[in-house]
Order: sequence, then C-alpha cells, then structure tokens
Amino acid sequence: MNSDLEELFERLTRSSFRRRFRLRAAEREYLDRKGLDAVMLHGEKFVEERLAPADPPNDGKQTPMRNHPIFVAQHGAATCCRGCLEKWHSIPKGHALTTEEKAYILSVLRRWLISQGAS
Repeated sequence: MNSDLEELFERLTRSSFRRRFRLRAAEREYLDRKGLDAVMLHGEKFVEERLAPADPPNDGKQTPMRNHPIFVAQHGAATCCRGCLEKWHSIPKGHALTTEEKAYILSVLRRWLISQGAS
C-alpha cells in the first residue's frame, strides 16, 4: 500500500486520464451543501459495497464516472476498482480489503476532494 500521498498525487498529475477528472458544478454544489464529512460517510459505504469484497461484482465497471463527488474522486485518485488499487496503490486483488486499506482509500479520497476545493 502506497502510504506517501505526496508522491501518489504527483504521479496522478502525470496521468492525462486521471488529470481530466474534476468536480462539475452539480457535484461541487452537492459537496458544498452536504459537507465533506457527510460525503465521506457516503464514501465509506461505497468503498465497503463496491471495493471491499475480494471479488467485487462488475470489477472495473462498478464506479460511475459522475453524479456524486466520491465517484469522481475515485476515478481522479485511481481508487475506482481493484485493478486501479493494485496498479496505483499496491493493494493486491483477490482478498477482502482490510480496515487499514479501507481507511487509506478514504484518506486518498478526502485528499482528492480537498484538492478540488472541499473544506
């Protein structure tokens, strides 16, 4: 698991695919209205349901590209599927995520949302 977030975010900025993800007006308004802590609670649920199982259903296609700040953050921070978690974060496929791994993913998502202006 990649624990150096500075290095991770530097690598993400070098990816033209990851760099294109930004919150749209509706997602930013939702984040502003609900607040970062509430949106992160949604993130906990999404991670638990869509990423945490050892073999998530529809892996690689389980995370929408828009309509919730967490979904956009997952793509921007390469935490959208088990393949990206393995490639970008060194979290191997094939096992249920540990409590530590889920906390790490949520810290990455929080950092990405803050980089988009969340407070």
